[in-house]
Amino acid sequence: MLIVLLGPPGAGKGTQAERLVKQLHLAYIATGDILRAAVKSGTALGQKAKEYMERGQLVPDEIVVEIVRERLADADCAAGAILDGFPRTVAQADALDKVLRDMGKKVDRVIYIEVEEEELLSRLTGRRVCRDCAATYHIKFNPPRVRNVCDQCGGELYQREDDSLTTVQERLQVYREQTAPLIDYYRKQGVLEVIDGNREMEEVYADILAAIEKGSD
Repeated sequence: MLIVLLGPPGAGKGTQAERLVKQLHLAYIATGDILRAAVKSGTALGQKAKEYMERGQLVPDEIVVEIVRERLADADCAAGAILDGFPRTVAQADALDKVLRDMGKKVDRVIYIEVEEEELLSRLTGRRVCRDCAATYHIKFNPPRVRNVCDQCGGELYQREDDSLTTVQERLQVYREQTAPLIDYYRKQGVLEVIDGNREMEEVYADILAAIEKGSD
């Protein structure tokens, strides 16, 4: 079974994917991970990807898709895989569909974790990091015992630029423009399942499992 996880930054896709991989015994394919692995392995595709990454440029879709194809051909993907972070655009989804058809595979289920923007902003801007030991906290979900003071070393906690309100809003705008159209793309294919991600993690996970089981009937 091939599952695609969709959702905005802060929706909790990575957290849910970790649990799904363990429970369903599927391979986990995260775009960043496989790009780094391809570069490290020194394959022809990895070398091409490295050239773009070293220039700070996005790796072209055709290279990413081919790296995904190679990864899906690995033995640990025989029972299926979870794709997290790919596809990001409709063009990538089209390319993925073609690759899968060539391999005799298809996307079986797309799990879209839907979260209200106010909740996303709270999650994404709430992270704090210790300047001294780099321990991470969240002002809502994992607060330090003393405000802005690290429990572990007593260092000062600060908000990284990546977690600032302006940067988070920019990330969400990019998501709306580039990735949100995939919701309709997969809905038209009849494989989309919308999950309310505004609730507790356990409730969200239970609904995701039920959606996957429904898709495998």
